[in-house]
Amino acid sequence: MEHTINIASTDELAKAAKEFIEVVKDKRTFAFNGQMGAGKTTFIKAICEQLGVKDTISSPTFSIVNEYLTTKGDKVFHFDFYRIKTEQEAYDMGYEDYFYSKVYCFVEWPEKIASLLPPKTVNVSIKLDGEKRIVTITE
Repeated sequence: MEHTINIASTDELAKAAKEFIEVVKDKRTFAFNGQMGAGKTTFIKAICEQLGVKDTISSPTFSIVNEYLTTKGDKVFHFDFYRIKTEQEAYDMGYEDYFYSKVYCFVEWPEKIASLLPPKTVNVSIKLDGEKRIVTITE
């Protein structure tokens, strides 16, 4: 399955995030790919807002993982593996507990831990096209 979402401006983020949630249905682990500044964190923030996250949503660049709670009390995990040097660091943080928890896991810089991602991880590519973002979801 492949699905594309075009985002022409920040005004369209909420609508795009809602469409994303509808498209991915019961999937829970997502590998977000895109160059620095493509809008990975911004789009994840919009998705989290649509899921009802009540916490402040920010990039986990230094903490590697942020845990958020929704208004229903559900957990959402947001990862940024940009700063890790080896997959061992992901082992040390107990990545399996997160990835196999059956809750939403949004992973930035997944190429740093590619062999550790669960088999049913959904790939999400964000590309810049002028001012527009093109989000491609591939299962």
